[in-house]
Amino acid sequence: MKVVYHASAGPDLTARLAARPGLEIAICPEDDDALLTSLLPECEVLWHVLKRCTAEMIAAAPKLRLIQKIGVGVNTIDLEAAKARGIPVCNLPGTNSRAVAELALALMLAVLRRVPRFDASLRAGTWTDLALQDGLGELGGRVVGLIGYGSVPRILAPVLAAMGCEVLYTARHQVTDAMGRFVPLSSLLQSSDVVSLHLPLTTATERLLGEAELSQMKRGAVLINTARGGLVHQPALIAALRSGHLDGAGLDVFVEEPLRPDDALLTMDNVVLTPHVAWITTGTFNRSFNLAAENCRRIAAGDALLHRVV
Repeated sequence: MKVVYHASAGPDLTARLAARPGLEIAICPEDDDALLTSLLPECEVLWHVLKRCTAEMIAAAPKLRLIQKIGVGVNTIDLEAAKARGIPVCNLPGTNSRAVAELALALMLAVLRRVPRFDASLRAGTWTDLALQDGLGELGGRVVGLIGYGSVPRILAPVLAAMGCEVLYTARHQVTDAMGRFVPLSSLLQSSDVVSLHLPLTTATERLLGEAELSQMKRGAVLINTARGGLVHQPALIAALRSGHLDGAGLDVFVEEPLRPDDALLTMDNVVLTPHVAWITTGTFNRSFNLAAENCRRIAAGDALLHRVV
């Protein structure tokens, strides 16, 4: 079965993909449109990562039988175009939850302890920068608010509680076995020292945190986003960080990806940035590729697919 993995891959990942039995996996970096154009006519399964899967891409793949999201969010796939062709779309819930939870925690600590700034200062030849020592914070003893309570918060919340945090959460419905106290969104924003986003990007959640919501957050609070950039109104976030209303932010996702070289976030030393890599670990890849390969087997055999979205 001919599969196109639409993302870049280093030597280790390339070897992992090549070792998948029964699959002929072509690796197509997201910025190589010419290669993608040459691969789509024979593509039977698209392993989609982040770059938008458009109606035009789907139309250019007459043999396409399955669009398999390597990850969870399907907001970058033209679901209506897939549905019109009768092409199933599947995702992989839970495969990257531990990785995302761990990076969310790492970003909280990196912002509060100013890890990148100490690293840069030390590399520049300064052993002790007294200016960076003012206001260093600990995570323990703080109130952490989790927006959404899916698989990532289920891993993260007990860790935060074990570190001495008070955990609040908000979600569409109260979760009976949640580690933390359920509160409305407005109460969470007003009470939390750290707010962390853990929900999909939909028409209902787009710009969930706009100027009004960010202004409700405690002065000096920290925002963490490992979910989707569109959940936050980025200009309002930048304004809140510049004014000092928010003390810092840890961001793995952005409205526009990759970030433009002139993006204001790149100039702000109270923001810790990573390039949408929260989900990327060898553990995530192992779990994801196992399930994706199983769905390839199932589509060939005519069996029911795992985690079908469309």
